[in-house]
Amino acid sequence: MSDKPKEFSSFAEAFANIETLPTLGSRFRGFLPVVVDLETTGFNSHTDGILEIAAVMLAYDDNGNLQRERTIFHAVQPFPGANIEQAALDFTGINPDDPSRNAITELEALSDIFDQVKKAVKQNECTRAIMVAHNAHFDLGFLSAGSLRCELVKKNPFHQFSCFDTVSLAGLVYGQTVLARACQAANIPFDNKAAHHADYDAEKTADLFCTIVNQWRQVAP
Repeated sequence: MSDKPKEFSSFAEAFANIETLPTLGSRFRGFLPVVVDLETTGFNSHTDGILEIAAVMLAYDDNGNLQRERTIFHAVQPFPGANIEQAALDFTGINPDDPSRNAITELEALSDIFDQVKKAVKQNECTRAIMVAHNAHFDLGFLSAGSLRCELVKKNPFHQFSCFDTVSLAGLVYGQTVLARACQAANIPFDNKAAHHADYDAEKTADLFCTIVNQWRQVAP
């Protein structure tokens, strides 16, 4: 196969052969993928609280590759009366009473995330956002429960039940379902000491999702 660039007889012919770069509005059937991770005080979304939440916005670069654009992060005060499992705190290493966390209320955190995601949905000409997460229904459940507690259900820009789960995607592509191992298989650096914080895990999940998506640049019409 020759590496010689293809020659065109006219500018019009060359222009017609330029690959159309994808847009977020068209690539995912009108859904805007937003990568989300939550750290919580337990596993029950109705009784346990949110400790941290991060949302990673994605964008295409000039070469049509999906990549991280920016990260929104908030440390969160568990809602009053929330159940707090010590095992969950030991796992994440998060102390909810640490004043240096500068934690804000669940209402403040979710309101800010929702507002910024809604703006991105509009900017990318999408219809609504769709959550991307590792074990996505866990995060979606806590986000939905928080929305209900804070009376933000109508302002929640995420699809209520559809999501992109990188557990399933990584299992299909790499044969790995643990985030750290999937990243390793995808040649994405992963620091286990930095893990279990919402911003770090969300960014690594975003890198994993983008790596997988970029392997399938073209989709069927």
